[in-house]
Amino acid sequence: MALPSTDEILEDLEFFDDWEERYKYIIDLGKALPAMDESLRTPERLVKGCQSSVWIDVDLQDDVLHFVVDSDAHIVRGLLAVVMAAYSGKSPEDIVAFDVDSYFQKLDLERHLSPTRGNGLRAIVAKIQAIAKATVAA
Repeated sequence: MALPSTDEILEDLEFFDDWEERYKYIIDLGKALPAMDESLRTPERLVKGCQSSVWIDVDLQDDVLHFVVDSDAHIVRGLLAVVMAAYSGKSPEDIVAFDVDSYFQKLDLERHLSPTRGNGLRAIVAKIQAIAKATVAA
């Protein structure tokens, strides 16, 4: 199953009446992420600032960044899927230009995450944006 677009995720989340159902949906999105090969779970790919372990690997092909991500927590895999809908398969310039704050506001997600999960989500975004900026500068 391919990940839905950011617009599809926003639309799907509006369908649910409460946050428990939305969390289940987000966790299901995480289950749809491609598996990360165990060999890619290295300290260099580990995102600092996350409560759970989160790994990000990236491959640049034809000026498009493709990410492989994983976490040891189901909800975080789901959050990674939400972030990947915004970033994976995009050019570095598109990633840098994407208004992630507006996207998160529309999701109303951070208000429903613990402070440590919210900080981890921001650390994931910062890591992806840093990768994109380094690619643009290269």
